[in-house]
Amino acid sequence: MDQLIALIAQLGNMLRPWAFDIATAMVVCLILVFSADVNRLLRRHLLGQSFVLRTFVFIIVNAFGYGLLIVKTTPWVARHIVAMPSHWMFLLIVAVFIFIGYWAQRNNQV
Repeated sequence: MDQLIALIAQLGNMLRPWAFDIATAMVVCLILVFSADVNRLLRRHLLGQSFVLRTFVFIIVNAFGYGLLIVKTTPWVARHIVAMPSHWMFLLIVAVFIFIGYWAQRNNQV
């Protein structure tokens, strides 16, 4: 068992230099998976509004909203990833991407 934990910790140490890139990938993947639901909700609430208003809201939410979310959330996620012990960091990264893939598959986004 100790050998398995040591192997997982070594894999976590190998990923540590790329924590910011991994955090960016996590945030972007989560946004991509959930953006369809957000856009559907916006479309429902803006039904019957003018084309200009719908387009403006779409641009604000998709370009600026998601962009701001990526820029502000990524450093926070990266800090928390780096603060973890290596073995837990590796397991968390794998689990998060498996969850994102599972969620995307369940919602027919793959």
